[in-house]
Amino acid sequence: MDVLVTGASGFAGSLLVPRLRAAGHSVRALARDPARVAAALARRPPRLDPGSPPLDVIRGDVFTGAGLAQALDGVEVAYYLIHSMERSADDSTPFAERERVAAERFGEAAARAGVRRIVYLGGLLPHWSDAAGGARRRPRASRHLASRAAVERILLDAVADSIALRASIVIGAQSRSFRLLVHLVERMPVLTLPAWQRFRTQPIDARDVTEMLAAAAGAPLGGRSLEVGGPDVLTYGEMMAGIAELMLVSRPSVRLRVNLTGITGRVAAAIAGEDPELVVPLMEGLQGDLIPADDHAAELLGVQLHSFDSAVENSLRDWEQLEPLAAR
Repeated sequence: MDVLVTGASGFAGSLLVPRLRAAGHSVRALARDPARVAAALARRPPRLDPGSPPLDVIRGDVFTGAGLAQALDGVEVAYYLIHSMERSADDSTPFAERERVAAERFGEAAARAGVRRIVYLGGLLPHWSDAAGGARRRPRASRHLASRAAVERILLDAVADSIALRASIVIGAQSRSFRLLVHLVERMPVLTLPAWQRFRTQPIDARDVTEMLAAAAGAPLGGRSLEVGGPDVLTYGEMMAGIAELMLVSRPSVRLRVNLTGITGRVAAAIAGEDPELVVPLMEGLQGDLIPADDHAAELLGVQLHSFDSAVENSLRDWEQLEPLAAR
């Protein structure tokens, strides 16, 4: 199968490209900087048959449309794994507008090229239940999650047989969300947890997301969204405590009654050494439970899920192959 992967230098894309090539697909990547793709993929060189075609990397930009026609020419399945929450120094366009424009240009170009399916990795929307445990209702989505939902609609409308996977936190050595949690556990002697620590989620192993994305290329499930999660339901507080335990560090915790997202997000970014323009929108999304409404995606895609502990242990091992963990 001829496949295009956008975002191949990112966390999800750099895991997916070797997986697709090892399965025998002819893979092409679209990137603004091909050198970044080479550097990202060097971390996980695939085991390939001697006759496997080389990876074709095309320079381009989904926001401007540069290189799209060449990248999509002859492609059957195109993966859209781009999230432009961080803008470049010379671009003042809000990230939601950049996301919309990029998705529209990509969807239109894919339709013109005759692409059979777009596969998109987006985010779950929050929900909560009433006090009696009755019907769920959704709070207002954050800027970040609303943007991902808008991109999903654009891509599914552009190519009818497309599939969107919606996940909350992905556990992987290069996942920005997981790295944020690990750095907070490493660097905070006392885990000060805002009110969002009580919300629940189903973190999913990066290995499982990669398998689901690979399976989505040919699964007879087109024209729909699948909400995905791991087998364990945890609050964010339990998740951070679990990470600390698996890192073999002792961290007492203090639970606050308020969120103060603008303040806590910037403090967390400073502690973790992350960009607040990334961390604050992520924390704005913590307004309720992030749990799949229907978690049959793994069964439909034929993927065996790893536990939360297994996901964290594997991610920490991968992390330590590239850089030391200060707390270990």
